[in-house]
Amino acid sequence: MQEAWRDEILAKRVLVAIFNKAEKLGREVRFMDVCGTHEDTITRYGIRSLLPKNVKILAGPGCPVCITPVEDIVAMMEIMKKEPSILVTTFGDMYRIPTPKGSFADMKSRGYDVRIVYSIYDSYKLALKHRDRLVVHFSPGFETTTAPTAGMLWEAIEKKVENFKIYSVHRLTPPAVEFLLEQGTMLDGLITPGHVSTIIGVKGWKYLTSRYGIPQVISGFEPLDVLISIHMLLQMLIEGQAEIKNEYERAVKYEGNIEAQKKIDALFNVVDAKWRALGIIRRSGYVLKKEYEEYEIRSSYEVNIEELPDLEKGCRCGEVLRGLILPYECPLFGRVCTPRNPVGPCMVSYEGTCQIFYKYGSLYG
Repeated sequence: MQEAWRDEILAKRVLVAIFNKAEKLGREVRFMDVCGTHEDTITRYGIRSLLPKNVKILAGPGCPVCITPVEDIVAMMEIMKKEPSILVTTFGDMYRIPTPKGSFADMKSRGYDVRIVYSIYDSYKLALKHRDRLVVHFSPGFETTTAPTAGMLWEAIEKKVENFKIYSVHRLTPPAVEFLLEQGTMLDGLITPGHVSTIIGVKGWKYLTSRYGIPQVISGFEPLDVLISIHMLLQMLIEGQAEIKNEYERAVKYEGNIEAQKKIDALFNVVDAKWRALGIIRRSGYVLKKEYEEYEIRSSYEVNIEELPDLEKGCRCGEVLRGLILPYECPLFGRVCTPRNPVGPCMVSYEGTCQIFYKYGSLYG
């Protein structure tokens, strides 16, 4: 299947069709991907360089680690100081995310027990292994990651694993796209993330097209998926359509994953939430419901964190996340800010646009 979706001859045919459609359209169009995996595919395979000059691809807020508020990271670190015996787990990119007060990696260097895990299941297994210790998973992620978090919490609740808790910084993706549209980001279409859509379905995105008249194509992650999605967007623009279409039919259903949705809805409330470098976005965050708040570490420890600056001086990560610039337009990119010495969060995470551009040598677009 993977080889089929990287077929060179078919890719050339799709590119020819894209050029024909772009010429017929006769104006510049701006499409946005809102997924780190899509951005990785687009940059790794040089898709921007293959497209007609009037077809622009912008990178949006597709990195959940990058947009995690610094105040939440610092709050978790302060909880660790109050209770040094806590075993904290998180993902490898979150481990290194910088804040004005340091990072989880810094806490590890000071002797606190911070461990990198590949999934929340790994964290849960540590809780079962160390029943005498409190294990807390600092849990970022969009809907795709929220689903396994909900599943693991259900098991912890059913089995009464009381030494397992989370610090939820989960976020919802469609409200972020709506926020950008309301803020005036000019888009002609969306390359909509396939993995998020496996959870929320086509129906989870439909309101954006209905409300804002913006065409969307839910896309898979192979190079051909992305090229076909761009062609589908161009075809809708030529025909004057504003619809949502599902290119990723092999994985995404209209209704999404009903069982995952039920578990998430049962455990979490949707609230207004801060996104790093973007601000407060309406109904874009998940918090545990009151009846399950004992599994949220913040219900056990009170810490007061003052508002902190999101980014260091000169870092333009916020503009990258909004799709206003590409990484090479930031004066720090590749000079002061590198994966070895990241200034902003977009250079730390493997889903961050800046790291993706740096990794594949896209220094000049």
